[in-house]
Amino acid sequence: MTEEKVQLILGGLLHDIGKVIYRQGDGRRHSQSGHDFLVEEAMLNEKNILDSVRFHHGKELKNAPIEDNSFAYLTYIADNIASAADRRENNSEDIGFEMTLPLEPVFNILNGNHQRYYYHSMFLDKESGLNHPTEKKEAFDEFFYKCVKENIKENLKGILFNNEYVNSLLAILEANLTYVPSSTAKAEAADISLYDHLKLTAALNSCIYDYLRENEIKNYREILFCNAVKFYDQNTFILFSMDVSGIQQFIYTIHSEGALKMLRARSFYLELMMEHMIDILLTKTEQSRANLLYAGGGHCYILFPNTEKVKLIIREFETELNQWMLHNFGVDLYVAMGMSECSSNNLKNNPKGSYQDIFRMIARSLSQKKSRRYQAEQIIQLNAACGGDHTRECRVCKRIGVLKDQDECSICNRLSELSKNILYTDFFAISKTERSESKPLPLPFGMYLYPENQDSLRKRMQSDEGFVRAYTKNQFFTGKNIATKLWVGNYTTGDTFKELAMHATGIERIGILRADIDNLGKTIVSGFENAENQDRYVTISRTATLSRQLSLFFKFHINMILEHPKFTLTGEMKQKRKATIVYSGGDDLFIVGAWDDILELAIDIEEEFKAYTEGTLTLSAGIGMYQSGFPIHVSALEVAELEEASKNLPGKNAITFLPDGETHEASEGKEKIQIADGTYTWEEFKNCVLKDKYAAISEFFDCSEDKGKNFLYHLLELIRNQKEKINLARYIYLLARMEPGAKALENEKRIYQKFSKQMYHWIHSEKDCRELKTAITLYAYFTREKGEV
Repeated sequence: MTEEKVQLILGGLLHDIGKVIYRQGDGRRHSQSGHDFLVEEAMLNEKNILDSVRFHHGKELKNAPIEDNSFAYLTYIADNIASAADRRENNSEDIGFEMTLPLEPVFNILNGNHQRYYYHSMFLDKESGLNHPTEKKEAFDEFFYKCVKENIKENLKGILFNNEYVNSLLAILEANLTYVPSSTAKAEAADISLYDHLKLTAALNSCIYDYLRENEIKNYREILFCNAVKFYDQNTFILFSMDVSGIQQFIYTIHSEGALKMLRARSFYLELMMEHMIDILLTKTEQSRANLLYAGGGHCYILFPNTEKVKLIIREFETELNQWMLHNFGVDLYVAMGMSECSSNNLKNNPKGSYQDIFRMIARSLSQKKSRRYQAEQIIQLNAACGGDHTRECRVCKRIGVLKDQDECSICNRLSELSKNILYTDFFAISKTERSESKPLPLPFGMYLYPENQDSLRKRMQSDEGFVRAYTKNQFFTGKNIATKLWVGNYTTGDTFKELAMHATGIERIGILRADIDNLGKTIVSGFENAENQDRYVTISRTATLSRQLSLFFKFHINMILEHPKFTLTGEMKQKRKATIVYSGGDDLFIVGAWDDILELAIDIEEEFKAYTEGTLTLSAGIGMYQSGFPIHVSALEVAELEEASKNLPGKNAITFLPDGETHEASEGKEKIQIADGTYTWEEFKNCVLKDKYAAISEFFDCSEDKGKNFLYHLLELIRNQKEKINLARYIYLLARMEPGAKALENEKRIYQKFSKQMYHWIHSEKDCRELKTAITLYAYFTREKGEV
């Protein structure tokens, strides 16, 4: 990437930095405030950057003393596209703006929501915790903006304004501006953060620059300022997507000791491989991380310039990458790529429906690639491949190949080494140098992954000629070639499956939780449609903001949810969850732990997610319970089926737990479908199964020690067969036998009367009986004696 293009990107990232100064009470326009701040306090003197800051509004540009090819014109039009400026009544902060307005969540206008919630003034860091939106409108006062300014000022001292520090600047802006509104216009929704706006503006002006260069257009003033309306209709951009197939099979098809650490290592390896692939493609196309709109779950969206050069690079990248996948993983992993050309107007849904068409075209392209993965020569290569006498089956992943130490293939052997460090390592280096004694993991395009600490990374950067970049995990660092901080759901107690089962209350079992967001694809494409406002908020800005907020929940906030438990079955607070995140990112998660912690955690996650998204999005989940030695590849598939059972419930938003093989009928429109017993909406599970049934059973049996488990299991059997008339009489008889004797305490008698009345009422309802089955089984597991079969 050329130095002048880097300056263009930096200008985009800094163009609105003056809003932080302006909102402290500075009387000047924010463009002037930002320019003076960068010159006087950040000691910046690059003219290209400063012009983008000083002259990025039409009023200033009109008579600005700059050349016709000034970057200010690029930043001007990128700013307009990013903010959908044609929909604002005024694009100046001086008139019609509320200076202390807090940031609103994009969830305020998602999926038909009309709530008016606000974020609190805070920074993005682990110490601040979850920033749940509330109805309280807290003024973002001058003191807050002074703190933001001082933070940015101090952070800027540690970087240089060149290509090697672009990602450091992104990290600085994300940490400080995630909860700062971009616009405080009274007539508009203030739901785009200043960070998201700056990042998108930098992506847009970089794309426009390359598009104009390929078309040999040098007079930016004429094209972008004088004829901007015409330019908005040109297909300047490509929205690109990359999707990895085979993730589930790669992660969970293992059969070895230390399986939990290996699961985590395999998951993180793929996650980091995806980030590496993104960075390689961005480097080849001469774009920055500002162009990355979303990454998670083996999927990403990137904004590229619509140039023949970029299209050629993508084709060559796709071929080389999948050839590497074939060589290293056979057909287990494949990367599909799709793209759609689009104009500035399309990114603002003009004409109506054109924004959704972009995503539909990408989806069709990805689907076609997945259905026709390989070309003829690759299929011939696969069919001709055969192993010699020296090939055997890897004991971990079961693939056939040349085995290394401990009967493991090269990849699994190196993953075993990574699994020892991955949960506790903050830095990861990417290098072209392979030091075999370190057993680095291979990455596409001839590179290798090394876990590092701060000292070893510093030494590598100084002595390794093959060093390419470094990643940090869950912490903000600034420095040369720090590619990005990776938000990673990495909470763990460090326990094995066996130890987690031993930590469980009652029966010694592990629990496995799988969950993901319902209807996310539909939400991404059409979640901001609203006839009442003529779909004015269907824009790339809100899609990017929504995607980042969801990534933050699943990759960053999830750690805090496990570190600070809330819900417990007993009502007694716990210090930390006995659990380990195997994977959490994109829109889904896979967590293993002591079974009771996993059940309680599921409640915490659902309630936190509901608060985080204002109820505009829902989760569906499945929870399975297993002995610690049960094959993880089998349990992973079974819990996936439980999760799918939740999604089969009309309306989704459900959890499946302790199914007993029975089903019941439910209606979905005119169609009748079978729903597994054990599948409930979250509200039914929390209120009816736990709060009503489980609480009643627990209250009675906890104070009636003479009523053993036999009574409980007999009740369960009769409830399962309640449709047989004779069993109703047996059920009533059994309840009568459970009545305390005449010498019992009054409290015990009172509890029995309440319990028996409830149980008699519930037996007459199929819905109540389903809930009772789950509640009784849960209580039996929770009170099981250690060692009891």
